Amino acid sequence: MANVKAMRYNTGMRTILPKDAKLVPSGAERVFRGKIFEVYQWQQEMFDGSYETFEALKRSDTVNIFAVKDGKLVILKQQQPGSPVFYGVPGGRHDDPGETELEAAKREMLEETGMTFRNWKLIWVTQPASKMEWFVYSFLATDFETQVPQKLDAGEKISVQLMTIDEARDIIRGLAPNSRADFPREIFDNINTIEELENWPEYQGRAV
Repeated sequence: MANVKAMRYNTGMRTILPKDAKLVPSGAERVFRGKIFEVYQWQQEMFDGSYETFEALKRSDTVNIFAVKDGKLVILKQQQPGSPVFYGVPGGRHDDPGETELEAAKREMLEETGMTFRNWKLIWVTQPASKMEWFVYSFLATDFETQVPQKLDAGEKISVQLMTIDEARDIIRGLAPNSRADFPREIFDNINTIEELENWPEYQGRAV
């Protein structure tokens, strides 16, 4: 496979990263580009002075939103072409170079639910795989403002539902009928009430 040097994927304007974030080295070569993933390789020096080819993936970052309206969570029941129905929180790709993580979260929230919220707080950032430069940003949105019609893509079917923490947890655990969930577990595994979610501390990483 021929090596290709070219511009990388569009990635949003990062303002914060986990303190232990693992990034693709700036001098790495892109050897493959798909619709979602890129593959990069570089020569890494070993402890004995020799060199080996190291490899990592890269993709656009993701934003998730834990939105609270009327004392309940905003949950999406979704379906995409070729996949069964699943549940999750609002969110999507952070791939516009002119957008910060927060701006991407507000855009995705508006597109998928039509909702706007006054108060926003970053509560979690994770790197799901150490060999992939991909970060997932989770925001808390409170103090509901307005709701307008959704702006969905051709490949999206989304209905907006309000659920208690227990109802959302039943879906995660597979206790609800015909349930499949795509939830950020780091948050759900550590809260039992909406109040606990609202009191989750702001995420402290390292500024970019």
